[in-house]
Amino acid sequence: MNKSVSEVKVLVVDDQPLIVEELCDFLEHAGYRCIPAHSTDQAIECYIADEAIGLVLCDLHMPERDGIELVRALKQITGSQRMFEAIMLTGRAEKQDVIRALREGFADYYQKPMDLDELLEGIRRQEEALLERQRNVHVLGSLNQRLQELAESIDDLYQDLEKARGQGTHRRSTDVEDTEPELPPAFEKLSPRQLEVAKLVSKGKTNYQIACELGITENTVKLYVSQVLRLTHMHNRTQLALALTPRSSPVHQRFITH
Repeated sequence: MNKSVSEVKVLVVDDQPLIVEELCDFLEHAGYRCIPAHSTDQAIECYIADEAIGLVLCDLHMPERDGIELVRALKQITGSQRMFEAIMLTGRAEKQDVIRALREGFADYYQKPMDLDELLEGIRRQEEALLERQRNVHVLGSLNQRLQELAESIDDLYQDLEKARGQGTHRRSTDVEDTEPELPPAFEKLSPRQLEVAKLVSKGKTNYQIACELGITENTVKLYVSQVLRLTHMHNRTQLALALTPRSSPVHQRFITH
């Protein structure tokens, strides 16, 4: 029966070649691609060379470095740029060794001789935990990117607002079009965008027409209109339009005749 092959490779480390061979054979039949290593130095070389390795299954007691020192070395090599889950195998499950291993970041441990079915279940759990961590990192990365883009957009809006305020401050009365009426005092507290919406309302345009002209949604226009009415203490759109429309304007005449 064909089994699906995991995208995560398993680094199997033990100074006893027979154990490595048996574990690799068993896990490969279960759908895992295995990388054998018979020393910690060889394990480090394999890990650096193959970025698909995400699970490390290693013996605790080995010459030169033990399994805890191996995992510590792998973390130092890759830092936060790469994640893996480690499972410890040991023939002497002394309490202090287990505590050291768990503190160093081992996810689980099994005492030799292992029940291979239990080991397989543990590997599958750690594979799922690893994939979940990777998904979370990806999601957080996307969210951070979106937040950064949002912050840049807000910064651009503030800059545009400051420019608009600066232009309003330094604008001379001779620069104002003759047909534009002087703003009532109640409208001086409006933001440039709120004032823009208010002026379009005064021209008799609908929310839909304003939305199309300003490139915003109709609901956003409704929100702006509501804010303008509240800030200017106007009761409705007609009162708002009359306040901003010259008395000689045809629009003004249309409002007062209805």
